[in-house]
Amino acid sequence: MPFGADVQSDGSVCFRLWAPQAQSVDLELESPDQEKIIFCMERQPNGWHALHTNKATSGSIYHYQIDKDLKVPDPASRFQPKDVHGPSEVIGPWEFEWEDSQWKGRPWEETIVYELHLGTFTPEGTFLAACDYLDYLADLGVTAVELMPVADFPGKCNWGYDGALLFAPDSTYGRPENFKDFVQTAHKKGLMVFLDVVYNHFGPEGNYLHVYAQSFFSQRHETPWGAGINFDGAESRIVRDFFIHNALYWLEEYHLDGLRIDAVHAIQDGSVPDIIDEIGQTVRTRFQEERHVHLVLENDDNIARYLQRDKKGHPKLYAAQWNDDIHHSLHCLMTGESHGYYLDYSDNPVRHLGRCLAEGFAFQGEPSPYRHGRPRGQASKHLPSSAFVSFIQNHDQVGNRAFGDRISHMVEEDALRVAVAIQLLAPSPPLVFMGEEFRCAQPFLFFCDFGSDLAQTVTEGRRREFSKFTEFNDAGARERIPDPNAVSTFETSKLHWGDVEKPFHRSWLRYYRRLIALRHQCIVCRLDGMVGGQPTFHILDRRTLKNMWILGDGSRLTLVAALGQAPRMFVKRPEGRLVFETAEGIAQRPAFERIPLWYAAWFLKE
Repeated sequence: MPFGADVQSDGSVCFRLWAPQAQSVDLELESPDQEKIIFCMERQPNGWHALHTNKATSGSIYHYQIDKDLKVPDPASRFQPKDVHGPSEVIGPWEFEWEDSQWKGRPWEETIVYELHLGTFTPEGTFLAACDYLDYLADLGVTAVELMPVADFPGKCNWGYDGALLFAPDSTYGRPENFKDFVQTAHKKGLMVFLDVVYNHFGPEGNYLHVYAQSFFSQRHETPWGAGINFDGAESRIVRDFFIHNALYWLEEYHLDGLRIDAVHAIQDGSVPDIIDEIGQTVRTRFQEERHVHLVLENDDNIARYLQRDKKGHPKLYAAQWNDDIHHSLHCLMTGESHGYYLDYSDNPVRHLGRCLAEGFAFQGEPSPYRHGRPRGQASKHLPSSAFVSFIQNHDQVGNRAFGDRISHMVEEDALRVAVAIQLLAPSPPLVFMGEEFRCAQPFLFFCDFGSDLAQTVTEGRRREFSKFTEFNDAGARERIPDPNAVSTFETSKLHWGDVEKPFHRSWLRYYRRLIALRHQCIVCRLDGMVGGQPTFHILDRRTLKNMWILGDGSRLTLVAALGQAPRMFVKRPEGRLVFETAEGIAQRPAFERIPLWYAAWFLKE
């Protein structure tokens, strides 16, 4: 990397820091006996400061000192043993002994994602502890483990979207070699590992770039979290390279199989190509012939151009986007909620769901009532289903509720079973959020661990966000919203794995395993070569939906679903063999009669 501490073949280290606002930069090394050794770094053109020394090696602890005054960590630190304000540690990237040279990843069509937060997934909340659950995930049938961001954040717990040092796995989870061991162990079990990365902002605590490298931030662009990243202004080339190298770093140095780039709608960049295109192009060029590497976006703007396919239906740059539209449609159907962004789907959630399943986005340029009539999205019918990751819950849709309510806490069992069957058997790659597969009782709350002043601001801001909802108009009601900085908020969000052995939770785990096994047996093997433009959907009755897809091998997959109301009209049984139905015996008849209020059946005509 052009940034940070680079261990040479002889064990010496090259240090480089981009600090155009600094008059001088010193390197402060901490010797094993904790004595300080200070070196003056050479000022180089274009704001760079550099030093090559044999006094440092892998394991050395160091700070940068700006203008003989402020001590700062390395913004490209590979490890922070004492959190974001402490010194950095030199890490030799090639010291870990990899044993996965035969691993080439898995094709995107095989992807079934399991999203987890490392700190709440296990009691210990570490990479090593999570390794013990990889057999469980392989038995569940998922093929990819997606970690919420692990980049170094302030304090002992955080969702990860407040990362300050983007190259350093947070020390609360373990050391870099522990993360690499987690990845290697997953590969041995046939599991891909994806990482959520945040390129739209830095966290509010622990980032010092604004002091000595002000060009990292834009004077023209703002985000919900403060100043935008400078991807298109003066000196933006170095900023762009910092993030491009971060993507390559995780994929190369940690052997990761893919990245999910958070909230790209909050990235403002007028360049051609923009930073999203350039990251995609760089990664595709780097790994094209080597192994499968998958890039996924979160993008509230529903920009279809990032998801373009070649003639065989394979991604040109980005494999897929998280499809909030399908979640919102199902959520409206199951709960009847219509506040916030659910307003956009409450008028006709069945139609929105059918369009998502067939065409990807529910909004493809239509005006959004929630956004005061502003058009949202681009046409996506030409894209295959593989371009849209579907889910009935994820960290956002659970954790952004005041009390971290999971969908299973809110809806009746029959409705949930139908939603799960739709998600897991539709051609779109599905995502399971940790614990949902055994209908865990624990919420997933918003939590963090900031310093005292910022902590109070975050707590007040969190509660103020909900004041626009009727149930939180009263200040007393808002006081009941869990404090994000309280230790209990974090602890309450941890999964209780002992529940898996209880009959109720065990029955749900069997249900998920059965559906995922059916997906592997009947759906996954037929997805390669699937193209867009062919799926269709029909609303047979006000709450009855029929979707049909032509799969990559020419097979026809059909879904018939009653979504909260038994159909009043004659519904003919589709052609093909029955793959699955949520209530037995109904799909054996020539026509659907006496269908439950919630029902789904899948048919496959080969």
